[in-house]
Amino acid sequence: MISFELIQNNLLSPMVLAFFLGLFAVWVKSDLRLPEGFYNVLSYYLLLALGIKGGFSLSQSSFAVVIIPCIASLILGCFLPVLAFFIARVMGKLKRTDAAALAAHYGSVSVITFMASLTFIEATQFPVDGFMTALVAILEIPGIVVALLLAQKGQSSYDDALKPMSLFKRVKIILVSKSILLLLGGLFIGLLSSAKGIQKISPFFVDPFQGILVLFLLDMGLVAGQRLKDIGILKGFITFYAIFIPIVNAFIAIVIGHLIGLSVGSTVTFAAMAASASYIAAPAAVRMSLPQANPAVYLTAAIVVTFPFNLTIGIPLYFAFTKWWFSLFVN
Repeated sequence: MISFELIQNNLLSPMVLAFFLGLFAVWVKSDLRLPEGFYNVLSYYLLLALGIKGGFSLSQSSFAVVIIPCIASLILGCFLPVLAFFIARVMGKLKRTDAAALAAHYGSVSVITFMASLTFIEATQFPVDGFMTALVAILEIPGIVVALLLAQKGQSSYDDALKPMSLFKRVKIILVSKSILLLLGGLFIGLLSSAKGIQKISPFFVDPFQGILVLFLLDMGLVAGQRLKDIGILKGFITFYAIFIPIVNAFIAIVIGHLIGLSVGSTVTFAAMAASASYIAAPAAVRMSLPQANPAVYLTAAIVVTFPFNLTIGIPLYFAFTKWWFSLFVN
C-alpha cells in the first residue's frame, strides 16, 4: 500500500536531510548552532510567506468553494483535542493537566509539517487548493482553546497564582500570539493584494521559500537532538501515543476531506495538518496556562517522536491511504 519509492524520495528531500543533519550535529557534539534569534526570523518569514501565498490563492477561490472546508476544519479542530485528551486519560491514565497539554498539541497544527506535505505533494504532481492555508489557521486555534477548557473542567480551584483565565481572555491571547497573528495577517495581505503587488514581492516571499524551509528544518533537527535525552523518561504509552494519535487523526481527516469534496492532493495536506502536533503556538499557551503540566511529556512527544514520524513515514502513509480511500468510490 505504501510505495517504498515515495518514502525514499521523502527521506532524501533537502528538508528531511537538513533535519537529520541537525540531529547528527547534536549526536557528534558539534558546535553547530544557528545565530541567536535566527529561529525567530525564520519562523516569522515562513509564517508570513505562507499566509501571503495562501491568502492570494484564497482570493482566487469562490466563497461557495471554501465555506464547507472551513466549517469542516472548525468542527475537526474542536473534535481532535477531545479525542486526544480522552485517549491520554483513559488509556494512558495521565493526569488531567498532562492529558490536556497533549490534547493542545495534537489538536493543533504544525505549520512546518503542513509545509512539508505541500512539498511532498508537489513532487507527486497532484494539485493542492490554495485555500488550504486558511484551514491551518482555523485548525490551530480551537484545538488549544478546547484543550485548556478540558484542563479546567473538574478542578474546583487552583492556587491564586494558577487561577484559570476566562475563555475570552484565553482566546484573545491565542489570536494575538505571534504565530497566529503572522499567519492571519499574511492571509489578509495576500487576500487584499493585487496580482501585480504579489508579483513584486515574489522574489522574496515565493522563490526563496524552500531554501528558508531547509534552514528552519536544520534548526528543528538541532532542537529535537537536544531533547533526545528526554525520550528515556517517557512512558511506553506516550511513545505509542505520539505515533498512534497522528495516524488516527489523519485517517479521520481523509474521510472528511473526501466527504466535503477535496481533491486527493488537498486531502493529503488536510490529513497531514490533522496528524501534526503544534510546537509553536501550543507550547506557548500550555506553559502560560498549564504550568503544572510536564514539558518533558508534551514537548518530547511532539518534537522528538511525532514530528520526525510525520516527516519521514507519516506523509507518504497518508498519501497512500488517501489514494486507496478515493479509489473505493470510483465507479
